[in-house]
Amino acid sequence: MSARSELLKSLREDVHRPLTKEEIFEKFEIAKDQQQIFSDLLDDLIKSGQIFKNSQGLYGVPEKFNLIGGRIEKIASGNAFLIPDDPEKEDIYISSANMNGAMHNDKVFVRPVHSERGKSQAGEVAEIIERVNNKIVGNLEKYKNYGFLIPDNNRICNDVFIPPEALNGAQNGQKVVAKITRWPEKNRNPEGEIIEILGDKDDAGVDIEAIIRQLDLPGEFPDQVLNQIENIPDQVSEKTIQKDDERQDLRDLKLVTIDGADAKDLDDAVSIEKLSNDVYRLGVHIADVSHYVTEDSPLDNEAYSRATSIYLVDRVIPMLPKKLSNGICSLNPQVDRLTMSVFIEYRLHGKHGVEIIDHEITKSVINSNHRLTYDQVQNILENENSSERKEYSDFVEELEMMNDLRDRLRQNRFDEGSMDFNFTEVKVELDEEGHPVNLKKRHHREAEQLIEEFMIAANRIVAAEMSWREMPFIYRVHEEPDLDRMQQFNEFIHNFGYRLKGVKNGVHPRALQEILEDVRGSKEEKIIETVMLRSLKKAVYSEKNIGHFGLGITHYSHFTSPIRRYPDLTAHRVIKETITEGYLSDERQDELDNQLPKIADHCSLQERRAMDAERDSVDLKKIEFMEDKIGEEFEGIISGITGFGIFVELENTVEGLVHIKNLRDDYYHYDEQKYHLIGERTKKIYRIGDEVKVKVTKVNRDDRQLDFELLEKLN
Repeated sequence: MSARSELLKSLREDVHRPLTKEEIFEKFEIAKDQQQIFSDLLDDLIKSGQIFKNSQGLYGVPEKFNLIGGRIEKIASGNAFLIPDDPEKEDIYISSANMNGAMHNDKVFVRPVHSERGKSQAGEVAEIIERVNNKIVGNLEKYKNYGFLIPDNNRICNDVFIPPEALNGAQNGQKVVAKITRWPEKNRNPEGEIIEILGDKDDAGVDIEAIIRQLDLPGEFPDQVLNQIENIPDQVSEKTIQKDDERQDLRDLKLVTIDGADAKDLDDAVSIEKLSNDVYRLGVHIADVSHYVTEDSPLDNEAYSRATSIYLVDRVIPMLPKKLSNGICSLNPQVDRLTMSVFIEYRLHGKHGVEIIDHEITKSVINSNHRLTYDQVQNILENENSSERKEYSDFVEELEMMNDLRDRLRQNRFDEGSMDFNFTEVKVELDEEGHPVNLKKRHHREAEQLIEEFMIAANRIVAAEMSWREMPFIYRVHEEPDLDRMQQFNEFIHNFGYRLKGVKNGVHPRALQEILEDVRGSKEEKIIETVMLRSLKKAVYSEKNIGHFGLGITHYSHFTSPIRRYPDLTAHRVIKETITEGYLSDERQDELDNQLPKIADHCSLQERRAMDAERDSVDLKKIEFMEDKIGEEFEGIISGITGFGIFVELENTVEGLVHIKNLRDDYYHYDEQKYHLIGERTKKIYRIGDEVKVKVTKVNRDDRQLDFELLEKLN
């Protein structure tokens, strides 16, 4: 057991009062020459939220002080939830009055308080462990000789006061970056100093630059990283391949990469072999990034800091430099590439049955036959006379076998309880100047599903293997939802005539999937899917394997995208060491026990920030797309109803609000029980899913708001 694990175990089980640092040294018999190392360990455990140090300088585990550690997730109302570090603990509601100066994404300790929210736990921020929002981006509202920065991120609810000496030449209406100089307190705004002026808020490109600054990520890689990658070759040499006896040579195996047309960082390739009439052997081959990104190198430290590639509407902020992400690591066709391969043998039963009969994880070298796009694969699968079918005739049989396996795996996964949301994704097409010219819906067809199913299959195998070996590992986990949230969701869908099974004793994901199947194609499909998703926990990374509720499986990891996700790169390192040696030394296990909680927490945080940025960049361009359409009429469906109005989603996925005060033919009242508006005199009813015609009346890019006038109800 590592020193960290032994210390935590002892403080939980053997110690019955808080201890001073000296008492901890004495209890654990720490020699004088080792006390500084142990002191650093204590500091690290405090920063990670695993140990609490009170105002008297006494140490103990948080639960002994009645505290729970985690990160703050603010909601639009100004209230928040604590997302606990321990994924098995329930989220804790925190009212705005109990935030005590904490901000969105800050790492904190929370003390439970009396709840007015039924069974929901409530809490108060007791201590802030780590501040995340050191820089804030937003619009400057300047007054006589001072100003306020209005944050772009609506989860940062506090405007930042900018005193006269900290304006540094910034003018009213400019998009600026401020460094926080004084954190918020109860009834007091944070203070800041302007450190960068991005330009006028309406200038071309300023909006996306603001999103990048909010992430606080540099556009360029540091010199240390650039110097390191100079020594990385552009091609895989035969000498490198021959030097590694344990690397299987799969260059004669027929395989292919399948991705979007504009993808350049190709993480994965797939193969399939028919071993007998009822046995397929699937191969999932993932770029061996860890061969080039060595642990604790400048390149590794930068990859850890970024933790993920970020895909904004007009650019990619990569986790790794292009020389790796688009070059030596990308599984481009007709070139040798180092990989980690997962082979899974499946026995087929009847029309849809499938079962795993064997698997293998190995280091490998491949040479991909083709680089295909999703569109090309879809044409091959559904069109007997397509030009792609002729061009790639050497791989048609394999693609058809893959599609058969896809169908079986997908059906089997949903039978087991995996959930299938049907949200529409949109790709924003830009002109050369970065202005949106088209909003194009993305379809989730057989080609996309094929890669999705194979990646899920490989991720499951890897996680199960490492769990079975009882080695330290980083998992992708999704906790079961809180029962009270499920009961609230059940009450909500009851208004539409649906009922959730088993809600009193803990909901099985299969019960939620049945609801998704029942609402598919109905008027209320989108709102029920949205409310269901909000009722679930968020998937995170963790060193603890508690399973993945949304997928309905007990073992899951992220292994298949090491070019763009640091947890996958971490998983590769651990797997490679394990399969090479057959085990991990006690010393290495101790090291991983110390590292993995920190890596998991950091990567979960960076993932949330990246997702926020990606969503913000799309929403921003959607609003900009509508700026020249004021006065134009559109058809749409009612996607939401509140006491203040009706939300309408257009065919192009843009959503806007018809304010209740602008419904002029009657006085309308909101029925909270039935989720509809009803006219006082006419008794006209507006429900979710109703088709309507609207006119665009106002577009506000700063507030990301779109206002409609309701012209008529179409159905």
